[in-house]
Amino acid sequence: MKDINIFLKEKPLKMFCLGFSSGLPILLVFSTLSVWLVKAGVDRSTVTLFSWAGFAYAFKYLWSPLVDNYKLPFLNKFGHRKSWLFLSQLLIITSLILTAFTNPQNNLFFTALFISLLAFFSATQDILVDAFRIESAPQSQQGPLSSMYIAGYRVAMLTAGAGSLWLAAFFGTETYNQEVWKKVYLIMSILMLIGVFTTIYSKEPKIKKDLKKDSHIKFLLTIIFSVIGFISLYSIINNPYEKSDIILSFLFSSGRLIGCFIFSFFIIYLLILIKFISKEKVSKSYFSPIANFLTRYGKFAFFILLLISLYRIADIVMGVMANIFYLEKGYKISEIATFSKFFGVFATIVGGFIGGYCSYKFGTMKALFFGALIAALSNLLFAWLAVSPISIDFLIAVITADNISSGFAGAAFVIYLSGLTSIKFTATQYALFSSIMLFLPKLIAGYAGAWVDIMGYAYFFTLTAFLGLPVLLLIIWIGRVAPIKK
Repeated sequence: MKDINIFLKEKPLKMFCLGFSSGLPILLVFSTLSVWLVKAGVDRSTVTLFSWAGFAYAFKYLWSPLVDNYKLPFLNKFGHRKSWLFLSQLLIITSLILTAFTNPQNNLFFTALFISLLAFFSATQDILVDAFRIESAPQSQQGPLSSMYIAGYRVAMLTAGAGSLWLAAFFGTETYNQEVWKKVYLIMSILMLIGVFTTIYSKEPKIKKDLKKDSHIKFLLTIIFSVIGFISLYSIINNPYEKSDIILSFLFSSGRLIGCFIFSFFIIYLLILIKFISKEKVSKSYFSPIANFLTRYGKFAFFILLLISLYRIADIVMGVMANIFYLEKGYKISEIATFSKFFGVFATIVGGFIGGYCSYKFGTMKALFFGALIAALSNLLFAWLAVSPISIDFLIAVITADNISSGFAGAAFVIYLSGLTSIKFTATQYALFSSIMLFLPKLIAGYAGAWVDIMGYAYFFTLTAFLGLPVLLLIIWIGRVAPIKK
């Protein structure tokens, strides 16, 4: 009974609510959006390319030093973390409202624009919630906080997933009607107030940080210029292989992203040369967190980052196709809402609590290994479902197994990343880790629709299962040679 009570204290309960605030936007950027786009008549390969809006989560390291090191010039009474968190939540609400008034059937550009803004502000909120969680308790208590965070996150996904699809079905989805999806996204924007009120009534973490009070506007402008440079260069470089060769297209896209990163840092370098911002400030903001990590883990740092980049690859690459698969298999939106988004989320919450408890009892690395194993194997169940006749029982069984494994792996991984993070650079280092975690999976996921066109769903899901197996060897080796250091 004592073990259960650790989840019901004030900090874990508030972390549940902040987890809800973090989890609500993500399905509105991905899963629910994909159903909306399919119903609007957008083709499969274009729908999966929308998953690249998730690169905001992968690139958040670019602006994480700003929220980690600089005070907002307003909302001073809230404190450093709370003021940034409150602002990001208000901007998420604004983005949801703007998205609600777009129509992808008539003008896909504005839908993509506002969804990208939603992803950007949602990623910013994630930076802050992660820092808030890590700074609110020592490593020994991160298990309960992480489990409650994931539980809240998954309840939000239930709300944004099953809830939004139920609402869409209630308002009418037999024929496409933009008014249906406008109502859905406006209702979701109202639910973001849960996070807003939790932020207002939470206590600022008592962590002493050397916050910069001067030149924060110049630093903000530097980040804005670098991000604009990244987006501009990316948008003007066309991929000549996009419609002809998927492998060359993937390699070209990888090179384009790397080139855009280099260009972003070149812009920062130019601003240093013209003395718009000091080299010392940039170095402390961007390179000190990296140097701290490299110093603590030395020659093993590369392999830890490799593990981080590969751990969720099976989950993410498969997940981007899930809703499209259900629809093309012949399941109804109401069935997807009930069995995939409703029961599936409860299964994920159960998996998250089991993962957090196992990390607390048996150690993070053991939980990390088992989570990676069952997450990869669960994708084989989707391969089986792809060649099986339509059956609600089959759907429930596969979704339950997949979501329990996903919840378990997610909880173990969050605890592992929290342990890697130094309290000196909480937001920046955790943002770096989560950015690395998402970069390669999101890049590959953008081509998921094209891969399915080539090989079909059964072979695609089998391939995603094998993508997760090399992670197991890395976990075994790293667990022996590179234990967590603070």
